[in-house]
Amino acid sequence: MTTPRPDPATAPVAAPAPGGGHGVALLVIAASQLMVVLDITIVNIALPHIQTALDFSTTSLSWVVSAYTLTFGGLLLLGGRAGDILGRRRVFMFGVALFAIASLLGGLSQSSGQLLAARALQGVGGAIASPTSLALITTTFREGPERNRAFGVFAAVSAGGGAIGLLAGGVLVEWLDWRWVFFVNVPFAALILLATPRHIEESERHPGRFDLAGALTSTLGMVSLVYGFIRAGQHGWGDRTTLASFAAAAVLLSVFVLIERRSRQPITPLHMFRDRNRAGTYGIMLSLAAAIFGMFFFLTLFVQDVLGFSPLEAGLAFLPVSVIIALGATVTSRLLPRYGPKPFMVSGALLAAAGLSWLTLTDVHSTYLGSILGPMLVFSLGMGMQFVSLTLTALSGVARRESGAASGLLAAMQQIGGSLGLSILVTVFGTASRNSAQEEIPRFLLRATPAERLEFRRTGLLPPPWGDQVLASGISAAFIVAAIFTVVAAVIALVVIQVRPSDLERLRGDPAPDG
Repeated sequence: MTTPRPDPATAPVAAPAPGGGHGVALLVIAASQLMVVLDITIVNIALPHIQTALDFSTTSLSWVVSAYTLTFGGLLLLGGRAGDILGRRRVFMFGVALFAIASLLGGLSQSSGQLLAARALQGVGGAIASPTSLALITTTFREGPERNRAFGVFAAVSAGGGAIGLLAGGVLVEWLDWRWVFFVNVPFAALILLATPRHIEESERHPGRFDLAGALTSTLGMVSLVYGFIRAGQHGWGDRTTLASFAAAAVLLSVFVLIERRSRQPITPLHMFRDRNRAGTYGIMLSLAAAIFGMFFFLTLFVQDVLGFSPLEAGLAFLPVSVIIALGATVTSRLLPRYGPKPFMVSGALLAAAGLSWLTLTDVHSTYLGSILGPMLVFSLGMGMQFVSLTLTALSGVARRESGAASGLLAAMQQIGGSLGLSILVTVFGTASRNSAQEEIPRFLLRATPAERLEFRRTGLLPPPWGDQVLASGISAAFIVAAIFTVVAAVIALVVIQVRPSDLERLRGDPAPDG
């Protein structure tokens, strides 16, 4: 005999714990998500200092970022499932504590190996904390306007955390030391751990098993796929290791799908993809994440290496991104009950595409105010409109016992899309840069002094302004592909997403019909 599943629209929501209310609970959840998300970008500005301090090579330095994003994205599904089975508050607190410990170890690292291990452990902690924090919103806030506002705050934090990380990284590196981009997480995590038991109720636990085989094959498959693209950018598409990486990824991800289809309790319930809107949402998130990771990465390079910004100036340059994303998410959350998510998904993706297309005009003569700020704001407004719409659509109508898995899958799409998309864009950047260098080298050699020629032969690097032109050409080419990613997202939103009366009723918080 089976027990009927509760209707998520009418299931009870936990009352706020003594000593606080839903506002404090939302603050705790948002603070945790901000801490996890900004750590993807806070390290970017510190990379040159980390390279000098721990003797990284230029190639191995990229793994300081990848070690975090790959374990984060690869284990998000397992983190969401753990919250469903063990209780979301308990798992949330464990993830935050693990993240804090890894951050402390990262700041204390004395070698490149120690730092990479700490970054991978940070990714594990983030993968546990992030999906459970999103799922806690579904058990703390009632469906309708209250939950819409909560999702709006969460989406703004998730989308704007990258820009805030760049600003915080610039401040910490310039005023303190690169190690503080890791140490800063420890006191914030401690406050979150103290506040959580007082203001967030534990969720209902659902008996089940952990799909470790699914988690292992999905993580290793994505690592192989991303490594294949990075390797192709460095050694070419015909390289044996590149081809072997792609082959391994194809096998591992195919095995992952087979495991999920046959498992009684899969880490990724494939039936979630049967819902047209939810499947479309996952595809849109995958495409948009690839674009936003690329924008942050390449503009950070451009403003520091070409425009000559200091770490603090580079961080401040991205502050408007956070403001506009938060504004777009707030306005969208208020208008969603009237118009539904589709108009914001389509128009948001098109705005992002317009901003990236504008950025393709970037060259060595570009300035921040004249060439960077405008398209960056257009892009940010589009992304702010997107994230709250995607979050609500992905979790609309999901049974409470599966909300952790659903939120984990959405967050996994964001991190996997970002990691995979960035690896593709880096490959495009590398190819375009090499082609540009072939044009610039003869011009440089005609005008170079004997000392400049000697230095070029020793390092293989072109000095300014020739080197700046090569960098700008590569970045411009990468933005073309990033714009294509956002156009794909707009097409998916236009063709796949449907506005259903039941969805609008949930967004408005209308009572469920009898029967």
